[in-house]
Amino acid sequence: MIVQIYTVQSPQEGIALAELGVDHIGITPSDRGLPGELSNTSAAEIFKAIGDKAIKVALTVDSDLNKIVSMVKTVKPDILHLCGDLQLMTPARVVELRGLIPGMKIMQAIPVMDESALQIARDFEAVSDFFILDSYSPQIGGIGAAGFTHDWSISRKIVLKSRIPVILAGGLSPENVADAIQQVRPWGVDSLTKTNEPLGGGKFRKDLERVRLFVKNAKGKSQG
Repeated sequence: MIVQIYTVQSPQEGIALAELGVDHIGITPSDRGLPGELSNTSAAEIFKAIGDKAIKVALTVDSDLNKIVSMVKTVKPDILHLCGDLQLMTPARVVELRGLIPGMKIMQAIPVMDESALQIARDFEAVSDFFILDSYSPQIGGIGAAGFTHDWSISRKIVLKSRIPVILAGGLSPENVADAIQQVRPWGVDSLTKTNEPLGGGKFRKDLERVRLFVKNAKGKSQG
């Protein structure tokens, strides 16, 4: 079971997550007020420190292809996580983006609000390397970081039909991740909000003990 944890705030934190067995470490390079966002330069420093200790994932909600390409060239992720407006970042635009950053793996966020998520997944499957099935809140820019779960029965249907690896996200915690894996059977699981330690003013750091429990419960369930 692949474990992905967002969103790292420092090089030391990134290394600590890798040492806890986190497979994918996510960062949010942005200037749009997203939860836990960092500058491209800070994100690049964190990824440099992580090196090959984990797979490095960078998130973007942008639809400006030049801005995305600039971020990728500075931050140097292994995977680019697209979670912006699907009406702007259509499958055709993803194809165009791929031409600008050849070889970059794409993780496409699918907002699981209702059964329409199945069609969205079908539309994006041919242009994506991974799906991340996430909850959506209009109060948060982009898809994800909502902090609540969605209808896992819909996510299970997507997993059954998908020909590419699927990561389940959305309100996952050490307490519910084993149940989520049992119900959805994804390739991987992701946590942001439920493994944070709030610091006030909208800021946070990762709660390393909760991350440790999340990894233990996720990988324990996948082996059981």
